[in-house]
Formats: sequence, structure tokens, C-alpha cells
Amino acid sequence: MSATLFVSDLHLSATRPAISRLFQDFLAHQARQADQLYILGDLFEYWAGDDDLSDPFNASICAALRQLAESGTQIFFMPGNRDFLTDADFARASGLSVLTEPQVVDIAGFSTLLLHGDTLCTDDAAYQEFRNKVRSSAWQENFLAQPLAERKAQIEALRRQSNQEKQFKSAAIMDVNPAAVAAVLRSHGYPRLIHGHTHRPARHRHQVDGHTCERWVLGDWYDSGNYLHCDETGCRYLTLPAA
Repeated sequence: MSATLFVSDLHLSATRPAISRLFQDFLAHQARQADQLYILGDLFEYWAGDDDLSDPFNASICAALRQLAESGTQIFFMPGNRDFLTDADFARASGLSVLTEPQVVDIAGFSTLLLHGDTLCTDDAAYQEFRNKVRSSAWQENFLAQPLAERKAQIEALRRQSNQEKQFKSAAIMDVNPAAVAAVLRSHGYPRLIHGHTHRPARHRHQVDGHTCERWVLGDWYDSGNYLHCDETGCRYLTLPAA
């Protein structure tokens, strides 16, 4: 029976070596038994540009991904809000295919809509405004023209600012908006939806225009590893041992 695995929000960095080792072990074992692996964003804590591929930590993660790809598992990567600056060099180094969102794919006969998930958090107007700015080609061209060290310093400053602002935001405002979920399901023909970003793993059922749609939310990898396993029988969450 063919299997497809989904992960997101790993936030890998050299400062969390245990989780990084757990992910590499996952690639070497569970993922090798699957036909496809989808990484739905925020693989890295942040990505400052493909000229950072020479960093030993980044290179080690890319090498582990490439080994998985060479073993026969197809890898698909959808950038998230932390690693949207990944580009063609990263894809080549990792042996994976980059997906734009939204993306509708067939998973074991089920039409499945894939998102990172941040576009569904429409109640957070300040975040959506920031997202639109940094996703523009003009902003990215200007940012990537700066020296790598300066880019990293700016990203670190933005992360500190974001963490401070989150303290004053309600949990609800950082979760998905029900109307936004209904709209995206409607516009793509009422598929199954899989996304990450909110760090709130759960299976939801949505009634949209008389259609029942599943929404699977992927978990983060802060305390332990986890993934969604999908095949002809449906989907289920699986957890890896704590790092």
C-alpha cells in the first residue's frame, strides 16, 4: 500500500540539535518507507537566502534530504513564513521539488488541498500586511542584495519583535479564520485540506455548502517529532519518540 507523509513547522536550527537529529533519523527510516514526503513550510527556523547553503548545519539537512530522494522517496517542499526565501539552489541541493501554494494534489485517490496555513489566519491583519510586503518581488530583490550577515541580523531582530508582539495577541487571532477556511475549500471544489503554521494538530470537519470537508492540521517539532500518514484508508497522526 502506497503511503504519503506530511510534516511542517520543524523550525530546524543548529541551536536545537536533538530535534535536528530526530528529523534526520525520520528521513533515514520512516520517510524511506513512503512514496512521497511533503514538507509544508517552516522546515528551518529561518532561511536568509540560498547563499547560506554553505553553512554546515544547512548543508547537513540538505544532504539528508538528498539521500532520501536518491533512495526513491519523492520530496515536495512548500515554503512557509520562515523559509520563503528558499530558491532553486536549495531545491537542487536537497533533491526536492518546490510547490507554490495553494496546491491541489491527488493523495491515494483523494483530492487534497495543501497550504502552509498562514494565509488562513486573516484575523491577524498586521501579520497579513507584513506577509504581503515580504512576499513581493521588489522587497525580496532588495533584501537579497544585502550582505548575508546583515540579512541574518535583520531576521533575528524581526523574530524578537514578533515574539514580543505575540504576547499581546489572543490565541484566537493567531488561529485560522472559519470563513477563510470555507472560502478556500469552496474555491477548490471542497477537497480535503492539510496545512501547518498554527501548531495546533487536530482533525476538523467543516460543512461547506452541503459538503463535508476534512481539515488536518500538522503539528510542530518543538518538543517531539510528528507526521501525518495518508494512504488509501485515510490519514492518521503518528508521533516519534521525544528528542
